[in-house]
Amino acid sequence: MKHETVITLTGNFEAHAQETEGGIEFWLARDLQHLLGYSEWRNFLKVVSKAKTACDISDQKISDHFVGINKMVDLGSGSKREIDDIMLTRYACYLIAQNGDPQKEQIAFAQTYFALQTRKAELIEERLLEAERVSARQKLTETEKELSSVIYQQLGSDKNFGFIRSKGDQALFGKSTQAMKSQWKVPNTRPLADFAPTIILKAKDFAAEITIHNAKEHQYSTETAISREHISNNKAIRKTLIQRGIRPEALPPVEDVKKVERRLAAEKKSLKNPDSLGSEGNDK
Repeated sequence: MKHETVITLTGNFEAHAQETEGGIEFWLARDLQHLLGYSEWRNFLKVVSKAKTACDISDQKISDHFVGINKMVDLGSGSKREIDDIMLTRYACYLIAQNGDPQKEQIAFAQTYFALQTRKAELIEERLLEAERVSARQKLTETEKELSSVIYQQLGSDKNFGFIRSKGDQALFGKSTQAMKSQWKVPNTRPLADFAPTIILKAKDFAAEITIHNAKEHQYSTETAISREHISNNKAIRKTLIQRGIRPEALPPVEDVKKVERRLAAEKKSLKNPDSLGSEGNDK
């Protein structure tokens, strides 16, 4: 396929992309029909039908990706007529391209175009989830610093902070911090939280926040009182998680958050300096 053709087709596909009020990108089937080189609507609908079947087989809701609509079109006589059309998500367009005539140059292009666009969206979502986890880890660090400060202020020393935190882990996981480190294969020198999924980071943070609040509110002045409070809060959160089908100790570990943080920082730097793209961030 010639470079000029690729540039033209890319421009055509991107020019016909639209967005709903909610920011969801879509294409209209009547537009896509011509972009993919189908002159007859009825022939194009056969491809759409195959794409819907593929969508269903992939355990995706057809109605989430193929939305039937009616629209008015101008006729040559100056009058208008209502016709059927379909709003298609990027995934729907990808499926249509996969089920189209591979001999058509436009289909060959669309198969690659929408595959890359779909993967691009997946990568964006993946990065957003990674950023959320890094943020949750940073938040937990700040909360635990505050808890340590509260312990120091009310007990005169923060030497019991590690003990209180480990008691919280025992209550949350139903097993000790060291047992979870062994299960997740976390190096002894590293915090368990650096390998915890986002939901666990947020659970630990919430429990610590409650402990801080109640320790201040009730002016706990002994390690036993603060420890009992922290255990109670973690047990309550564990109970809630289990009721929702989430057993903390059964969750698998995730990638070292420090590696994720470095990768995100490198990618951010690469965006500011395109020449460095690919030279950093291969920590995975």
